[in-house]
Parts: sequence; C-alpha cells; structure tokens
Amino acid sequence: MTNSKYDLELSKVIDRIKQTNSKNVCIQLPDGLKPYAKDIKERIASAFGEEVNIFIWAGSCFGACDTPHGLDKLKIDLLIQWGHSEWR
Repeated sequence: MTNSKYDLELSKVIDRIKQTNSKNVCIQLPDGLKPYAKDIKERIASAFGEEVNIFIWAGSCFGACDTPHGLDKLKIDLLIQWGHSEWR
C-alpha cells in the first residue's frame, strides 16, 4: 500500500482469499484507513484479476463487533476487517 504508515499484511489477506476460494470479498476499514480504500482494493484485486470481486464497505466500522448487515444479500463469501489491535 502506498503512502501508509500501516502494515495491513495484505499478503495474508490474499492468502486467506485463496485458501477459502472466495469470489466475493468485502473489506471493512476504520475511518483512518478509508482514504486508502482504493489502493487496498487494487492491491488485492491485482492478485486475482477478474476472478474475485472486491467490495468496499463504506459504512461504519467501530470494531470487530460492528459487522455490516446485508452481506448475505450481496453473496459475500469473506469479510476482511481491519482494526487497531494485532490479529493472531
């Protein structure tokens, strides 16, 4: 990701999409990362071409408990959320 002080571990995101064979992926970002949404989407999409659809959730994100409603209607296979704590 360009011009960011954050390490979003996008290689892990790409690996997870491959592992789960997801075709429709939604990324949910906290407000501080939303300016980078396009860069994040492009980086992930570049690993898959047209075989994976990446959606950006533009709504609220107040932590992992703030899961978007209606993802099932969009047929989202995988939700990727970023927060402020290290994921283990």
